[in-house]
Amino acid sequence: MIRVLLADDQKLVRVGLRMLCESDPGIEVVGEAGDGREAVRMAAESLPDVILMDLRMPGVDGITATERIMAARPSSKVVVLTTFDDDDHLYPALAAGAFGFLVKDSPPADLLAALHRAAGGEPPFGQAVLRRLVEQAVRAREPRTDPAPGLSELSPREREVLAMVGAGLSNREIAERMYLGVSTVKTYVASLMRKTGAPNRIRLAVLAARVSGAEQVA
Repeated sequence: MIRVLLADDQKLVRVGLRMLCESDPGIEVVGEAGDGREAVRMAAESLPDVILMDLRMPGVDGITATERIMAARPSSKVVVLTTFDDDDHLYPALAAGAFGFLVKDSPPADLLAALHRAAGGEPPFGQAVLRRLVEQAVRAREPRTDPAPGLSELSPREREVLAMVGAGLSNREIAERMYLGVSTVKTYVASLMRKTGAPNRIRLAVLAARVSGAEQVA
């Protein structure tokens, strides 16, 4: 059973999210928070597996709440709910420790699938959000000025997996394209994180964009 905490300042949004989550027999909503301060407190009390976090909340916002939750429980999986006018908040949320990103108007099936992916350790993010994150990162720092450690150690196969992670593909999708087992892909991703120092899959995607950009201007 996946334990989920909902954090959003809009009651109607929380009600809708709760109804959606409770339609899945594998998900249990363990609490609702109307602001960031309450989200931090409830995360400590209810010990959820996944926290659905709105970014724009009064008082303590979602970014600050994510940072505080991650400081107290580094294993927490905070999945940020974003809108298409939240671009300025995406990269700070990633820096605060967000595990994944979902657009608020995602299809219900996608949101439920994302909760299962997050609980299983695979960061969920829509390709549109990923592209915006990557664009922000690349604009903020040019590829040539930010060499990542370990890139020279990557095998051709690992570079291929890195590029697919950068395209937003899941482990299963990568496995299908490369005719590999999912467990093998997970091993490749873990190796990429270890060699590059990327703490999560989204950072790997950002790194993939920088590598691609550096190769294009080289």
